[in-house]
Amino acid sequence: MPLHVPPAPAPALRSVLTALSSPTAVSEARTPSLLLAQGPLSPELPLPVHVLDRVTPDGATATRLAGWRFLIRTGDRAVAAADTVLTADGWAFSRFFEGPYIPSTELALRQAEAMAQPYQPRLLSVPGLYMLTLWLHGDPTADGAAGHPAATDLLVPLAPAPPGIAAHRPHRVTELLPVLTHRSSPSRLLGSPA
Repeated sequence: MPLHVPPAPAPALRSVLTALSSPTAVSEARTPSLLLAQGPLSPELPLPVHVLDRVTPDGATATRLAGWRFLIRTGDRAVAAADTVLTADGWAFSRFFEGPYIPSTELALRQAEAMAQPYQPRLLSVPGLYMLTLWLHGDPTADGAAGHPAATDLLVPLAPAPPGIAAHRPHRVTELLPVLTHRSSPSRLLGSPA
């Protein structure tokens, strides 16, 4: 089933397009793939980036929207990504980057497209484990900028995943959150009961 990619805020997309058209922003990005890219660069597959701030002992999660990530493509492959953040003045370009999360995100998205159920793709960062997951939200019509992982949503750890957690293996939220809670630093992830 096709994934239902949520639309990014128009100002976030505009900020990435402006940065891509700026020779200074691209040359100072320290992303060789952008500098060496042949042909036009285009921002695609906007994914909301949520941060898992806390999991309470009863399994409730506290997440927040940290920004939007766009895969930067040239031809048929992603060569980098661009992040945007919400500032007091609205959505703004934050940075270009490259590395292992780019091909890992593409692989996880291709795997998700082959699933029978429709999902809305998002990214979920777990700072306490230096971990990033593709979060497949079960309500493809939901607002991508809001919400918390539902028990039936899937989390797909991206490579490189922490030791003992297999990358690209989908897990129900109810299966993976207890592992993350157990492995994370209590001061960073485990909150006190409400």
